[in-house]
Amino acid sequence: GSHDSFSYWVDEKSPVGPDQATAIKRLARISLVKKIMKKWSVTQNLTFKEQLEGGIRYFDLRVSSKPGEMGQEIYFIHGLFGIKVCDGLKEINTFLEQHPKEVIFLDFNHFYAMDESHHFYLINRIRSAFGSKLCSVQCVEYVTLQYMWEKKQQVLIFYHYPLYEEYPFLWPGNKMPAPWANTTNVHKLLQFLETTLEERSRYGTFHVSQAILTPRVKTIARHLVRGLKNTLVHRNLPMILNWVKAQKPGVMGVNIITSDFVELVDFAATVIALNDLLLEEDDSAT
Repeated sequence: GSHDSFSYWVDEKSPVGPDQATAIKRLARISLVKKIMKKWSVTQNLTFKEQLEGGIRYFDLRVSSKPGEMGQEIYFIHGLFGIKVCDGLKEINTFLEQHPKEVIFLDFNHFYAMDESHHFYLINRIRSAFGSKLCSVQCVEYVTLQYMWEKKQQVLIFYHYPLYEEYPFLWPGNKMPAPWANTTNVHKLLQFLETTLEERSRYGTFHVSQAILTPRVKTIARHLVRGLKNTLVHRNLPMILNWVKAQKPGVMGVNIITSDFVELVDFAATVIALNDLLLEEDDSAT
């Protein structure tokens, strides 16, 4: 998976997003501030299509309306506004049309400046984009690749807002827990990932290990122009990747792992390779 999956492009000309504090919105009237914000808002370099081609199958999505704009259009957001959600969904659906055995997870986990009418608009966009490819909610353990292939389904949507109850194709957010370390220290991050794996509920949910470091205000203040990638990611990604290589998948093990700038190392290939350990277990069991 990728963290803040859509943030490969954010619009410096747009207003600052409603996910930001009032002080930041005031500061952002200075054009240089938005340039700096962009360096800390972008967490991926690859488009949806490029991420899919690189092996990413879980997408971490934050969305927002644009305050003051007419209509109900919804955009991806991380500090600054990204592309329209409906454009991203079309891009993903095109890939799925070309690869009918691929299955993806779309996790809508943060909503900003959205009332019920915005949610209805977004949910209808999701339904019209994927149609019969959407997998209805049920027991997590039943949802195998074989099950999805037989039903010709390819998309699981996780929706962290109460309206999920009204739609059979919206999985509740609590089926996709993603504990967050909220640290700049790579050692604390790895300890947190270990602890949350040990606490992982045994059945009934998926699980996201967020292998990401989060800048604090003072981190940004000290390294204003360097940005997230040069300050935190480049230096620590090798250690994070070593942790990934040491993991085991399956019940009580890792399930979904997300990272920033997934193309900087062979992140996706390393995570995918862990599945071979499950195959080895199956072989030894038979």
